[in-house]
Amino acid sequence: MAHYTIETKPAFSILAIGTQLKAGFQDYAAIEAAKNVFWQAVNQDGRLAKLRAIASDSDLFIVNEAVDGKMMYYIAVRSKQTLPEATRRIEFPAGEYVVVPGTANSEKALADTVTNTAFTQVLGQIPNYAYVGGPNAAVISKTAAQTATGAMLIPVVKK
Repeated sequence: MAHYTIETKPAFSILAIGTQLKAGFQDYAAIEAAKNVFWQAVNQDGRLAKLRAIASDSDLFIVNEAVDGKMMYYIAVRSKQTLPEATRRIEFPAGEYVVVPGTANSEKALADTVTNTAFTQVLGQIPNYAYVGGPNAAVISKTAAQTATGAMLIPVVKK
């Protein structure tokens, strides 16, 4: 099984730019394609640069969340400020989180890797905890020389 920890985290909020993923919940190829299109768009059109410019730290959050029955995908930062492009402030509750660390050759690759590892290798193997929904996020904490480092955060409850 992949390396993970269970950690208690304080509540925090992040400012996000997002898109609705309109593919079916089980159409993983279409979901990933839509995420890639969105990631490229926010990088190319300057929205990500604007978001990073108002961040209170260097962490970048790649968030998956179901909102009103819609599958949403966000890129976010911690910030008390706002932007017209920012569509949501996402609240993460205080509590226990599964934390799956990782390293990859890009921010997007890191997000994909830790998300996949958490949901396919870790969550089903943890006997005393369950993911009951809510936002989950890949947190990119460091990017240097074609290496991105971070972790997946998934809120869990004791069974």
